[in-house]
Amino acid sequence: MIRLVAMDVDGTLTDGGFYLDGNGGEFKRFNVKDGLGIVSLKKSSVEVAFISGRFSKATAQRASELGVSRVINGIVDKLAALTAIADELGLDRSEVAFIGDDTQDVPCLKWAGLGIAVADASEDALSAADWISPRRGGEGALRDAAEYIFKVNRAAE
Repeated sequence: MIRLVAMDVDGTLTDGGFYLDGNGGEFKRFNVKDGLGIVSLKKSSVEVAFISGRFSKATAQRASELGVSRVINGIVDKLAALTAIADELGLDRSEVAFIGDDTQDVPCLKWAGLGIAVADASEDALSAADWISPRRGGEGALRDAAEYIFKVNRAAE
């Protein structure tokens, strides 16, 4: 049974692009379907965490809007962050899913009981994943992953 879903942000919850306004401001595009997937996971008592290698105020804002309180924003060692969250929650790695898109996510994809990649992930992330969303990052891949996790959890009951 999956009890924690942790995910990368840039390239997973977004299309990987961001806009800089020249004054220190940044804009990112998030998909409302992915947000609904996150809310649905939380309603089904699955913990959700964002683990981003790049610090962004937009990431913190989106997490706040979705009620995601576990946000590690701007960290190099994502695996250390993921295992710390799992330990804090008293979870075995078999109860953890991680969703990612690039090389820096591979250790988390391999460690988690369920590694999920978005369709446009790097080759090494795709190879490390147990399941691949048919959608690209920022285009509903997280919503697809949530539906897949619900199926996994129903089968485990």
